[in-house]
Amino acid sequence: MVLLPKPPAPKESNDEIKRNIFFENDAMEQMAKHFVGNNYRYRENIVIPNNLGPPKIKTNEEKMIESAVESCFFKSFMACVLGYGLGAAIGLFSSSVNPNVSVPGVEKQQTAREVFREMRSTTHSYAKNFALIGMVFSAVECTIETSRGKSDWRNGTYAGGVTGGLIGLRAGVKAGILGAAGFAAFSTAIDYYMRHR
Repeated sequence: MVLLPKPPAPKESNDEIKRNIFFENDAMEQMAKHFVGNNYRYRENIVIPNNLGPPKIKTNEEKMIESAVESCFFKSFMACVLGYGLGAAIGLFSSSVNPNVSVPGVEKQQTAREVFREMRSTTHSYAKNFALIGMVFSAVECTIETSRGKSDWRNGTYAGGVTGGLIGLRAGVKAGILGAAGFAAFSTAIDYYMRHR
């Protein structure tokens, strides 16, 4: 048996070498291989279902606006504005339904200006209270959700307890405890209804 020497490996032609090189500069070549042609890096095959239409890639501006809208500051600001509007509507309704009780022994009727002034003060009082409650509740809930890293019914319950306690503390410790328990129970009931309806 005659052993023949192993033939030398075929040398790449100059055209093949040029085809495998992206750049003449060594640093640029290494960078191109890392970002474009690195065959040793694990690549994940991402399958995006397009049964609801083609997938839309968000731009940086859309991502920036989305993160601003989802921030705790924006949520609490919007809760304050919407609470003010809701409180104003409820205050206006309650002041229009509330009968004007005149002072006994005085025959003087209230003028339209006095009635409107009283309606305005009642409406503004309700609006301020609802705005304060909405802002505090939203800020506390967003802070709790961010720190816990979960979005479940407990966030609303904890936020209701803290908000009710803070509002009730103005009238004393007992009122603060009752306010915390009542607001937490109310928040839990509302959250349960919204999630399971």
